[in-house]
Amino acid sequence: MTKIQMHNGAITLCFHGVALLTLFVLNTTGAPSGRNLACWIENQPNCDQGIGRRSPPPSPPPSPPPYHPFPPSFSPSPSTNHAAPPTFQFAPPEPPNPFPPKGRKNLERKNMKRLLVKIIIAIFALTLGLGFILFLFWWKRKENKQDVLAFDMSVGDEFGNGLGPREFSFDVLSKATKNFADEEKLGEGGFGAVYKGFLRDYNTNVAVKRVSRRSKQGIKEELLLAYEFMPSGSLDFHLFKGRSLIPWKIRYKIVQGLASALLYLHEEGDLCVLHRDIKASNIMLDSNFNAKLGDFGLARLVDHEKGSQTTLLAGTLGYIAPECHRTGKASKDSDVYSFGIVVLEIACGRRSIEPIYDEHQASLVAWVWEAYENQMLLDVADEKLCKDFNVKEMEYLLLVGLWCAHPSRSMRPSIRQAIQVLNFEAAPPNLSSKIPIPNYDDIPSTSIIRISEPGLLSITIPR
Repeated sequence: MTKIQMHNGAITLCFHGVALLTLFVLNTTGAPSGRNLACWIENQPNCDQGIGRRSPPPSPPPSPPPYHPFPPSFSPSPSTNHAAPPTFQFAPPEPPNPFPPKGRKNLERKNMKRLLVKIIIAIFALTLGLGFILFLFWWKRKENKQDVLAFDMSVGDEFGNGLGPREFSFDVLSKATKNFADEEKLGEGGFGAVYKGFLRDYNTNVAVKRVSRRSKQGIKEELLLAYEFMPSGSLDFHLFKGRSLIPWKIRYKIVQGLASALLYLHEEGDLCVLHRDIKASNIMLDSNFNAKLGDFGLARLVDHEKGSQTTLLAGTLGYIAPECHRTGKASKDSDVYSFGIVVLEIACGRRSIEPIYDEHQASLVAWVWEAYENQMLLDVADEKLCKDFNVKEMEYLLLVGLWCAHPSRSMRPSIRQAIQVLNFEAAPPNLSSKIPIPNYDDIPSTSIIRISEPGLLSITIPR
C-alpha cells in the first residue's frame, strides 16, 4: 500500500511501510525574486514511525550549495532490509531574465540618439538652404524694384522740370502707329522695330522705336522711344540701294555733319561717348539731307583719358578697327576708324566689303590705297557722280578717309584734326605710298562670334 505523508515541510513517499524517499523544501519566505530554490532527498528508514503521530523533525541537513547538478544516474545501495534509496540533491535552472542586459540598452539608446541627431541636422541644413535661396530671391526683387523706382523718379523729374524728352502714353503712340501695324514699320534692328507714326495733337510725324524684350537693354526692356522722323531715311539706302543719287555737295556736307557729331561725343561733353557702331545705316537724313548720327544701342560712357574697359567687342563687320580684334576694347581711335570707312563709302559709292569684287578689291581700304599708290586716287570716285564733283574736295575726302582708316592706331588723327583738314584749315596728311602692314594679330581661334542681325558682328575676346 502506498502512502504520502507531509510533515514540517517534508513530503514522504511510503510503500508497505517502507519510506522510499523524503523531499525537503527550504522555506524561502522573504527571499528576493529570481533566487534559486534548493531541495534535496534523503533516505527514510521506516515510514510507520511517522504515521498517526508527530515526531520531531529530523535535523536539517547541511546547507546545500546554490546549485548542484542533477547526477546523470544513480542506483540504490544494496540492502536486504528495505534499505532506502541513496540521497541526492537538485536545483532547478535559473529562469530567463525578463530584462535585457544594461549594455544592450545603452547601445540602442546611443544608436537612437545618433539617428535623431542626423535627422535634425539634415532638416536644419535643408531649412537653411531654402531660407538662403528665398533671401536671394527677395533681395533681387527688392533691388529691381528700387532700380525701377529710381529710374521712374529720375525720368519723372526730368519730365516735370522740362529737362528731359517729352512723355507720351502708350495709347497715344499706339494710335499714332495704327497699333504698330506692319505697313507702318520702317525697319527692324537688334534692339527692336521702328514704326512711322503721326501725332495729331502736334501735327507732326515721329519714328517710334519699340524696344523688344529680347534686347537685354536694362531694367526698362519694354520701352517705346519717339524720335524725330527722318523723311529721307538712312544714308545706306541712297548710297547702295539706288533710292536716289546724292549730289556731291550734299555728300560733302554729310561728312562734315557726321564729323561734328563725333567731335561733340568725343570731346565736348563731361564724359566721352564711344558710339562703337558708326556705319552708313546709322546715319539718318532729314528732309534737307542734314546728317544725324543715331542708334546708340552699343554706345558707352567713359572718361576722356580712358577707353572702354569691356572685352565684349560689338560692331558691324567691315567697320571694326583692327586692334579691336586683339584687345576687344573700343576707344576714340576705333570710332575714328569707323568714321574713315564711312567717308570712303560716301566718296566711292560702294560698301566697305564687297565680295563680288576680286580678292584684292574686296576690301574698300585696300582698293583705295592701291589707287593712291598708283597715283590714280580720283579713279575710285563714285561712277554715279559722272565726275561731277570738286576735285580738291574729293582728294581731301579720300585722303582723310585713308588717314582715319589707317591700320595702325597710333597713325590715325583725332576727329578734330580730321575736321581741320576737311575745312581746309590744315594740310592733308602725307601717307605712305604702300598700304601699311597691320600690326595686330588675327582674330583668336578661341573667340566667340555672334551675329545678332545681318551685318552686325559681336566678338568675345578671351582674356
